[in-house]
Amino acid sequence: MVISLHHNRYAKLRSVLKEVRTSAGLTQVQLAKLLHMEQSNLSKIERGERYLDTLLFVEYCKACGAIPAEVIAKVDEPAS
Repeated sequence: MVISLHHNRYAKLRSVLKEVRTSAGLTQVQLAKLLHMEQSNLSKIERGERYLDTLLFVEYCKACGAIPAEVIAKVDEPAS
């Protein structure tokens, strides 16, 4: 199976990550600084214009105080 940036599961991942970031009270600028990256790159990831590397995913979660496995579990939850 090929998963593109526009696949519904990838879209769900982006949505969950944005929710994790905002729940942590972080702006894109603040999180980008914690991740040592440009805010524009973080924005492109959250908008689905750029893939999220697995290691960056883990660091993203940690910077937001989230457990990566729990974030993945939210992605696999059925849509409400």
